[in-house]
Amino acid sequence: MELRRIYENLKGNYDSVKTRLVDDDRIIKFLIKFTNYRYDELIRNALQAEDYETAFRESHNLKGICANLSLDALGESAGRLTESLRSRNPEGDISPLVEAMQRDYDMTIQALQVLL
Repeated sequence: MELRRIYENLKGNYDSVKTRLVDDDRIIKFLIKFTNYRYDELIRNALQAEDYETAFRESHNLKGICANLSLDALGESAGRLTESLRSRNPEGDISPLVEAMQRDYDMTIQALQVLL
């Protein structure tokens, strides 16, 4: 599948990532690296252990990686989760934010599987 189409399916910004990483081979290289690092598991495990510092750090890392790779939909849900964890003591039920991040994460990984 064409890389531009993958980005369209992910509600990402192909033109933006192309500006930063220049060619498709380099973009694919970084997308494959992204699929190998399980941010979602690290975040969920940290939240389960009530380790909000790690959960914040990993969600912030995920948000940043998504910005660099122009994976906009996942970046937005990771950003909302990051902001809820910024105080390292989330108030209220953050499970909808975790579920939204997980849904977007799964959709992103699934779409990127064609690169592997």
